[in-house]
Amino acid sequence: MFFMSRAKSEMVSPDAALKGRDQAIATEKMHHVLHTPIHDVPAGHKVAVFGMGCFWGVERMFWKLDGVTTTAAGYAGGYTPNPTYEEVCSGKTGHNEVVRVVYDPARISYDDLLQVFWEGHDPTQGMRQGNDAGTQYRSGIYVADADQRTAAEASRDAFQPRLGQAGYGSITTEIVDAPAFYFAEGYHQQYLSKNPNGYCGIGGTGVTCPIGTAA
Repeated sequence: MFFMSRAKSEMVSPDAALKGRDQAIATEKMHHVLHTPIHDVPAGHKVAVFGMGCFWGVERMFWKLDGVTTTAAGYAGGYTPNPTYEEVCSGKTGHNEVVRVVYDPARISYDDLLQVFWEGHDPTQGMRQGNDAGTQYRSGIYVADADQRTAAEASRDAFQPRLGQAGYGSITTEIVDAPAFYFAEGYHQQYLSKNPNGYCGIGGTGVTCPIGTAA
């Protein structure tokens, strides 16, 4: 039977969040698969940030895409500066497990990324994704500008009727301005490349999101 404690299913308040630290935690510098710097954003490239559940499987979805230059697992959407994984797992930071995607818009569009986002997980589950429960596993799109917000909201509105027809409930995805992004520890970066048999709890609904179609 599915169970989730109230402490991890409700967002912590800012005054109750862990204090964190001034210095960034240690992480990788180079991408294990793409062999590109994970911190850099080359000229002409853009950044997208998504939360879809456990970031190990999510990151793998995006690094496989042609036009994606680099990816990184990290934390965003909460209150604690420079959190550790253990702190995020406590439910006392407010942070979500997210993936930062650096992409070349001349080769892949933001709509393409949104389609992977919507179809790659179940965006109707609230503060969980499958068996992974807690606020750190919520569905989220963290937009960098007005164009990303418009595209994200339009894609959500187009996908909702399709999900409803398939028997799913309302989308619970938060679409908010991009907050500070904190890189996760080195061992989380490209985890499923380093550990090919590692855990991946990410799964979609099987419903096609009508981005880029006449539907």
